Amino acid sequence: MPRAVPVWLAHPFRWQRLPVPWPAVVRGALCAGPLLGAGVATGHPAAGVLAGLGAMLAGVNDRPGTRRRGVVHIGLPALAVALGMFAGASLADVGWWLVLALFGIGFVSGAGSVAGPVRSAAGMQMLAAAILGAGMPLPHLEPWTKGLLTLAGAGWLLLLRLVLRSPRPPGGSLSGERGAVATVFDALADALAAVGTPGAEPARRRLTTALDRADEAMRLRRLLRRRPRTDERRLIERFAAATALCEASVALLWEARPLPARVAQGPRALARSLRTGRAPGRLPAPETSTPARSAFDRALLDAAVVFARTQPPAAGTAAGATDERLLRGLRSAAPVDAPEHRVPEEDSGAWAPFGSRAAFETGRWASFVRGVAGVFAWRRGPGRRVFGPAGRDYGLRVGVCIAACTAMALLLRAEHWYWLPATATFLVKPDLGPLFSRTVNRFAGTACGVLVFAVAGLALPDAWWPVVMATAGGALLPFATRHFALQTVAITLMVLSFVHVSGAPEAAPERILDTSIACLIVLVVGHLPRLADPRRRVGPRVGAALHCTEAYLRQVLATEPGTDTGERLALRRAAYQALGEARTAAETAAAELLAHRRGDPDWPTVVKAAERIVDATTAAAVRLDQGAQRPSEEDARRLCAVLTDMATALNSPRPHRPRPLPPPALDSAPNCATLSDVATELERMRGYAGAV
Repeated sequence: MPRAVPVWLAHPFRWQRLPVPWPAVVRGALCAGPLLGAGVATGHPAAGVLAGLGAMLAGVNDRPGTRRRGVVHIGLPALAVALGMFAGASLADVGWWLVLALFGIGFVSGAGSVAGPVRSAAGMQMLAAAILGAGMPLPHLEPWTKGLLTLAGAGWLLLLRLVLRSPRPPGGSLSGERGAVATVFDALADALAAVGTPGAEPARRRLTTALDRADEAMRLRRLLRRRPRTDERRLIERFAAATALCEASVALLWEARPLPARVAQGPRALARSLRTGRAPGRLPAPETSTPARSAFDRALLDAAVVFARTQPPAAGTAAGATDERLLRGLRSAAPVDAPEHRVPEEDSGAWAPFGSRAAFETGRWASFVRGVAGVFAWRRGPGRRVFGPAGRDYGLRVGVCIAACTAMALLLRAEHWYWLPATATFLVKPDLGPLFSRTVNRFAGTACGVLVFAVAGLALPDAWWPVVMATAGGALLPFATRHFALQTVAITLMVLSFVHVSGAPEAAPERILDTSIACLIVLVVGHLPRLADPRRRVGPRVGAALHCTEAYLRQVLATEPGTDTGERLALRRAAYQALGEARTAAETAAAELLAHRRGDPDWPTVVKAAERIVDATTAAAVRLDQGAQRPSEEDARRLCAVLTDMATALNSPRPHRPRPLPPPALDSAPNCATLSDVATELERMRGYAGAV
């Protein structure tokens, strides 16, 4: 039997299947190239290079989504790029002190990687801008001028995103948010169609991803508004209905009994109604064959009531009570810092839960200030603290690699030293992907880009050909997000165009040698012991999910059927969000070159076991809502204690020897089927957690 290809060897060939983002392609073609051409035409090539550089880095973050999502995902890294350019330009003449300075910037950039994708992108681009600002030959410009020019280039792309967009579909100014919520209902329908099949778990993960994106879109919508309009409140209500439906659907997935095809027609009709603005029509008839099916049909009925309303219900009415119960499901799902996670109360003023009545009525500037401050927060939940164990490992890995590349470049080629550390910047951050895979693709993409650039220089002898190549690279960049090698080709074409215009036309052939040296340094330094240990990257995030699960289980067991489910839904969403982050980190760790040689656990299996614990807890919550026998306080206490112990073990991993968990009694109560599934999954998880 032929042996399977190792994951680390197969990963460089993975290709994402994504639709072509034509609006982003048009924006890319209108950004870096035209800005560079404007600088050349007006006799200010250095200004054109810096503006084009800012537009190029902003184009990397130009992904599909709502306009507000674009403002955050493009605007915040753009500010970091301007800061990095200012810092780098200020360090242009410090000599060998540059190695120490870039180590410090690299440490901050790497440590910020654990705080989320937006801050990670901002840190990476800040470091790249600092290196290019210190090394690119752009004289006669002050550091603050360079920073403003890069910010202007990014602002040009952001302006194009806000102005040039496709014709608005039904939904008016909420069309992007409506599309995000409709995607949740579509993913829900796909998950229901996959119940009882091998595709059930991947479908549930896609549903969680759709919920995360819709939640982000709705939160960004509320960030800049004092008081929501009627149509916005209706959309929030419908998203809350989708959240309640998703809980019941997870219970159906757990039961693993194939469902009739008509069950998935209900969510699809609701998705169609959101996109077209028409009534959803007739929904499938309810059925009470199982507790999970009864819960789903009840949630579907609540959703039908929400979709049938044209105005928010009046307070104090029966419809208002149902609406209030659904709205409180959209509470903050921030990562937890301790086993006893507390969701803010409704009367907490400016920090009222998103989607609650208090949030509607307290449209104060404090809400905006705290929301923006949350984007820059340095202290997050387990595994996401910037200066926690994982943050320090990330920072050291990036800082050491950048310092080593800078020192080597200053020794070999002092006049064009910046290419080596700039190459390492896009490789070494652990959250971007497996190091070996990115290194291979970076070298291949750079070689192809240099070859295309050289051929274009021979075929297009006119002085404007670098502008043409920058335009082509900008148009290719949004499409190239499906593979890192293709993205490297686009970036190489643009950077070589900038370097050519800035006065170093002979630099292109040297790029391949510089890239190979940088890749070798990154491979050696990036695999040194204790730099970005997977136990520190994955374990705390799984532990955070289990802490949320323990709080979720306590809330489930403490409330009676028919009471408010808002806090319960928020805790469940927090657990799945933490698990999504843990799965991404686990898949990256499993694809590293030395993943299985150093005795690391099978992290994807650990995360899968944790997901099943949350699924089992969700199914237990649904059964209790449908009148199942409630467990005794002693059974509940023992189970919550085991969850807490397991989360603590994952939060504090020991890298050299396994630490078996203590063996508390986990016997399921003979007359309590509600907790038996949770206890069973915990027993399966025990061996994985003890090996961490």
